Order: sequence, then C-alpha cells, then structure tokens
Amino acid sequence: MRHKMDINPSPFSKIESGKKTIELRLNDEKRQIVHIGDEIEFINTEDIEKRLLTKVLSIHRYPSFEELYKSLPLLKCGYSERDLSTAKASDMDIYYSKDEQIQYDVVGIEISIIS
Repeated sequence: MRHKMDINPSPFSKIESGKKTIELRLNDEKRQIVHIGDEIEFINTEDIEKRLLTKVLSIHRYPSFEELYKSLPLLKCGYSERDLSTAKASDMDIYYSKDEQIQYDVVGIEISIIS
C-alpha cells in the first residue's frame, strides 16, 4: 500500500540526504494503517512538486515522545551531533499538542528511499 504524507522542507531534505531514516509522527488513524513493506510518498510542504518515495522498514510505537526519545537513535530521527545535547521530546510539541499525543500515542517510522 502507498501512503502520502506532507513534510516540512527541513526534514524532507534530511530524508533526501539520508541523514534522517526515522520519521516521527502521532500514531493517529492515518499512521495506524501503515505497515512494514508499505510505501510512503513524502510531499514537501513548500514545493509539492518535490516528492520522495520511501519504503517502511520498521515501525516503533511508544506511549509518548519521551519514551521514543529514550529508545530510538536520535541521529536517525533528524538530529545532528551538535543538536543531541539539546534534543528533547518537547521539541515535538510544535507539531502535536499534548492532548493529541496522549490520545494517539506516537510512532517512529523507519524508512529507506526508493526514489
């Protein structure tokens, strides 16, 4: 199955360059139907002509971003070496409210680029 997900330019570039191989999202209805082996087409929110086709390698589900941040390698989640010392789960609050995080839980979707 192929899924489409909008993504901001910075994480889009990190996926495109291979620096980011785990995409962090709410485990909402849209993500609950994503399975290993599925394809995700990421669409750059600033230029919808820019798209990346990826394959889902693994799905990491957690009750909170706090748990996810403790468990997953943050370098694969889009952080650089210099950002690691300040990386924190609350970084995700700009994307998702605390209520949404509690309602849906969270997921790290491990991907590889197809094209």
